[in-house]
Amino acid sequence: MKERLWTKSFIMLMLGNLFIFMSFQMLVPTLPPYIKSIGASGLEIGLVTTLFCIAAVLIRPFVGFLLAYKQRKALVLIGALVLLLITILYPISQVVVIFLLIRLIHGLAWGWSTTVNGTAAVDVIPFSRLGEGMGYFGLSTTIGMIIAPSLGIFLFNVTSFSNLIKISSILGVIALLLLSLVYYRTPESVLGTKKEDLKFSYFDSLLEKSSWYPSFISLVMCLGYGAIMTFIVIFGQERGIDQIFLFYIFNALTATFARPFAGKWFDEKGPFGLVLFCITATFVGIWVLSFAHSNFMVGLAGGLFGIGFGCALPTLQSWTLSMTPENRRGVANGMFFSSIDLGIGISGLIFGGLAEFVDTANLFRLASLFLILSLILTVKEVRRKKLTSKMVA
Repeated sequence: MKERLWTKSFIMLMLGNLFIFMSFQMLVPTLPPYIKSIGASGLEIGLVTTLFCIAAVLIRPFVGFLLAYKQRKALVLIGALVLLLITILYPISQVVVIFLLIRLIHGLAWGWSTTVNGTAAVDVIPFSRLGEGMGYFGLSTTIGMIIAPSLGIFLFNVTSFSNLIKISSILGVIALLLLSLVYYRTPESVLGTKKEDLKFSYFDSLLEKSSWYPSFISLVMCLGYGAIMTFIVIFGQERGIDQIFLFYIFNALTATFARPFAGKWFDEKGPFGLVLFCITATFVGIWVLSFAHSNFMVGLAGGLFGIGFGCALPTLQSWTLSMTPENRRGVANGMFFSSIDLGIGISGLIFGGLAEFVDTANLFRLASLFLILSLILTVKEVRRKKLTSKMVA
């Protein structure tokens, strides 16, 4: 019989994670125009994203180290509480430098929270259903990332920034309450470890050698995805597409539908074929989007992204964690999320520079080259695995 997946703790943890992402992602597209309205320069507007990504990446090795010997509950609740407090501070930051300082602290809290929440989920999910469970858990992340930015833009346009922050804060309070109801499981190997037994090394806590390869593939994929996330609204304006939000809607719908099947595929057949399929679907989605002149094409592209990119990240995370020892899962989770932040952050710099010379459609086509590279990296690992199996046999 299958081990039970849908426990109260798993459901509360998944919902809590959803509300954290909703609260946070509402602010992603709205903070740049807000800081511009208080007098920020173009460079300072760019720092809104850059400082955040740098802070999130820098803190994760320390959080991974804590997860090697600390129980989960306190770490999860601290992350959710600090995210809530920082969100409340944004409207009072009328000075650009103070705003950027708050954004830096926000990045630290985000790096903390995403690392500990993902690790807590792995501990709650039965290992025999890791792919399926992380697929559902990752769905809470994807839905938050897809729906919340559109909601944030809508609220920013129809109400004040202060009201937007109030709604974001309410979502943060709900997340904190849900996460407090979870019965967290800490592995015995972690409970039996004391801080004095460990030697902290920043590099060792930044990179998990046993499972770095899937995270590297994630980074390469996000180099391509970052261009879409940054420029899709501008693309809609260029093409006169008035319902660009359909990309997000169909992305969410197909991701929701495909995730359970992808998780079962992972558990039964492993990651390789699934990752290849997801990358291919994402690649096709980018090209469909680049040729879009209608709402239908935008929706179709969003659907392909939901099947492809929407299933790729939880699959790559499950692949990463399946290769990682229990006591190093915190480090591996931090490495995985840092690969996403680095990929998207670097993508913004690369394609932001290229946008001066090419139109947005061609920018998307150039971004698809990173999908080809991630496909090559996956095929290379498949061949290496087969060669290793033959040598063992």
